[in-house]
Amino acid sequence: MKIVIVGAGEVGSHLSETLSLANHDVTVIERDKQLAQTLHEQLDVRVITANGSSANALLNAGVKKCDFFLAMTSSDETNLVSSSLAKALGAKTTFARVHDTTFRDNSLINHQSHFGIDHLVNPEALAAVELAKCIRNPGRVAVEGFGRGQIEVQSIEIRKGSKVIGVPLKEIRLPGNIRIGLINCGTNTCVAHAESVIQEGDHVTLFGHPDSLFEAKPFFRPDSKLSKKISVTLLSGSEIAISLIRLLSNPRFKIRVIEKDIKICRDLADQHPAVTFIHGAGTSLRVLEEEEIGSSDFFVACSKDDEDNIMTCLQAFKLGAQHTMLAINRADYIEVIDKLSWTLGLELAVSPRVATANEILRYIGKKSFIELEEGNNAEKSCIIELDISSKSSITGKRIRDISWPDECVIVGQESNYNPKTPTGDDIIQAGDSIIAIISKSKIKELLKLIK
Repeated sequence: MKIVIVGAGEVGSHLSETLSLANHDVTVIERDKQLAQTLHEQLDVRVITANGSSANALLNAGVKKCDFFLAMTSSDETNLVSSSLAKALGAKTTFARVHDTTFRDNSLINHQSHFGIDHLVNPEALAAVELAKCIRNPGRVAVEGFGRGQIEVQSIEIRKGSKVIGVPLKEIRLPGNIRIGLINCGTNTCVAHAESVIQEGDHVTLFGHPDSLFEAKPFFRPDSKLSKKISVTLLSGSEIAISLIRLLSNPRFKIRVIEKDIKICRDLADQHPAVTFIHGAGTSLRVLEEEEIGSSDFFVACSKDDEDNIMTCLQAFKLGAQHTMLAINRADYIEVIDKLSWTLGLELAVSPRVATANEILRYIGKKSFIELEEGNNAEKSCIIELDISSKSSITGKRIRDISWPDECVIVGQESNYNPKTPTGDDIIQAGDSIIAIISKSKIKELLKLIK
């Protein structure tokens, strides 16, 4: 693959190294001479010292024939402009790194569509998704990377007294467009269909928004209690923390943020009235003790200082916090943290740049479908993601009107850059991505249908 990257910072250099080691043809555009020289000396990539927003620089880098264009600088504006230009000049697939929520707010204008960019990525938001998955449901099975945390899959046992026992799926009304994908009864696992009937003791695999999955638990387990709030304490009002607050907006989460900058505290408190902001140094043991950090269900250190994150997590663990997690910004620390996670009491360490690389790598070398997760009966079923082309025979049709293969359920759809769990009335459009849970023997039939 021919890949052009703009920006040789933390994210750009990591992607350059990862992709070059995978034998891709990588060209990097970096305006800072020192960074460009360092990258040239360390990696087997072509480096051009120029402004990534320059059409001439892009042409010189070969965007006309590149398969993937990745704008990964720290400037949102540069990334948007360069990605838009690259797409206009012939780049097949473009990615732009953006931080400012203004560019991800579609209420007035869809910036992604306006600039003609295929994918907008935010490293901090992607890292927050990884953290949120663990906090929202530690026992979940997650569909990695689809819907930016808006769609997850969860297995749940049907308990005595459940309202769904003995009722065909077509008659069950679940909150939030939740879809049932698999039904496991003993040793037999089958892909669910409209006439399927659930019995006590069965295990079902559910797809939907994490909050909807939580709210649906009493339908399957009448003994579920939704009253207990989960306490989450965050170190720093960083971008990761803000993204995490948005992902944990459900009232079942009680969130506190410890932030040493009084101005940031006040600004964020105005923006998030449901969250408690504490002005203080989270690295201070006295502050942690005063705020009773030991009573937190989750303590997440997500400041921009890795040393602070490591030390506060260690202190929170010693004080009794049930789960401790952190964000790692420097690559040098990732391997060490992995080895010391047990000693430090760490449940999860996430890296924004690694999360970004993983997100992008999903698309590079992409086949006609991506196998995301194995089903409960791995040799028979799986979860796959597919893109709908403009030539597909199913474009413009409602999901309920399409003759899907037997043992196939559509459980996710991303249309116009918005991920959701679809209903039968949703229409499949060219450019959409869909998630299907399907019998492996029916994959070829599904691929034939969407061509």
